[in-house]
Amino acid sequence: MQVGIYTFAEVSPDPVTGRPADPARRLAELVEEIELADRVGLDVFGVGEHHRPDFAVSAPAVVLGAAAARSERIRLTSAVTVLSSDDPVRVFQDFATLDLLSEGRAEIMAGRGSFVESFPLFGYDLEDYDELFVEKLQLLLELRRSVRVTWSGRHRAAIQDLGVYPRPVQDPLPIWIAVGGSPESAFRAGTLGLPMALAIIGGVAERFAPIVQLHRDAAAQAGHDPLPSVSINSHGFIADTKEEAIDLSFPSVSEVMNRIGRERGWPPMTRADYEVSAELRGANFVGSPADIVEKILYQHDIFRHDRFLVQLSVGSMPHDAMLHAIELLGTEVAPAVREAVARRDTAAD
Repeated sequence: MQVGIYTFAEVSPDPVTGRPADPARRLAELVEEIELADRVGLDVFGVGEHHRPDFAVSAPAVVLGAAAARSERIRLTSAVTVLSSDDPVRVFQDFATLDLLSEGRAEIMAGRGSFVESFPLFGYDLEDYDELFVEKLQLLLELRRSVRVTWSGRHRAAIQDLGVYPRPVQDPLPIWIAVGGSPESAFRAGTLGLPMALAIIGGVAERFAPIVQLHRDAAAQAGHDPLPSVSINSHGFIADTKEEAIDLSFPSVSEVMNRIGRERGWPPMTRADYEVSAELRGANFVGSPADIVEKILYQHDIFRHDRFLVQLSVGSMPHDAMLHAIELLGTEVAPAVREAVARRDTAAD
């Protein structure tokens, strides 16, 4: 199993002082975090796209390009690229360039996005939310398939036998579909034979099992062999003890979730809620390395997934605590998980 991290490069207000983080400093810290994740042996680092004042990254490929120069092995992915409000030609060119810079380590994680600020910003109508994604995904896959492209749709100017360059090292350039629990999205990804990144940030894990099965069944029905991969993406934090992990992360996490919750009508998150979510069946991976290993393997029993990514920085976490969490994930959690999953696979054979 691959183990990695994703982030939105939060510049949320400090839960103690109320002051937002400096974006320049946060981006410098982020590149340092990716460099450390590579050094301690993690497999993947993802950077999300947002267009809000509480996140520092609106152009993931730029940040990942900087990280490519400071890393050697780790795979570099968006998490996610908001494809519905972007131009697939530019997305493909950006990540093909990243693939060349990183010598074949780039990926695209395409999604519709959990926020909507990019739609009016780039001149799109939210009433076309679903249609935009379907049409632009079709074009992105065609760009991946062929150097010269002929294509037409409703939301972008047609392309008539034009070449799109540069071409990436990887052929094909990996494209994952990010899914928040929508059966339609899981079915679409499976039918297309595309790997699925399933976000689980609330509730209990087992309620998402039908979504993973739907993805695999759709892929099998469409004749894809082997079946496309599945990633589970969740919030979490790691420290030497579970108590320390909760103490360190709860102020930042609750500040973010309650602020966003006021926008969306969610009930406030309490410390008790957070502690429950950190239990074995809960959504959040908060605890000691042993706790995180146990929880990843518990979910592997449910999903048999191929990749696990954790968002360690939900809110403005102290940088030194982030670095320690990354080190624990790479040196203690990931090796134990890989060894356990390899034993399971051997036993299954």
